[in-house]
Amino acid sequence: MSANRPERVGEAIRDELSQLLARDVHDPGIGFITLTRVAVTTDLQLARVYYTSLGDEKARTATAKALTRATPFLRRQIGARIRLRRVPELTFFYDESIAHTDRIEQILQDLKAEAAAHPAPESNDRHKPED
Repeated sequence: MSANRPERVGEAIRDELSQLLARDVHDPGIGFITLTRVAVTTDLQLARVYYTSLGDEKARTATAKALTRATPFLRRQIGARIRLRRVPELTFFYDESIAHTDRIEQILQDLKAEAAAHPAPESNDRHKPED
């Protein structure tokens, strides 16, 4: 089996799931979500689907429950759309990396704004030798 086959299968699954979630899944619990990546095991038995969603913790919980309800339908559709000997089990995980990246970006912007608002005083005795 080729080393990059799980990556290709993961990309195909991500593309199909994105279309299915946008067009065919009508569960109101699934709000606006973005599939960030799909990691497929080397034996193609398990696909970990990572996603992000808008909203607070309550909306995130509702999205997770709705995805769990939709998983059997999604797996059947993947089996019909992608030619695989065995369709991988789908498990959904909220992708925390995007939230962490946004938080770091916000902290950096806050520090930059604070530095611009309060410039550091220039000190002339920085280069004076000590007595």
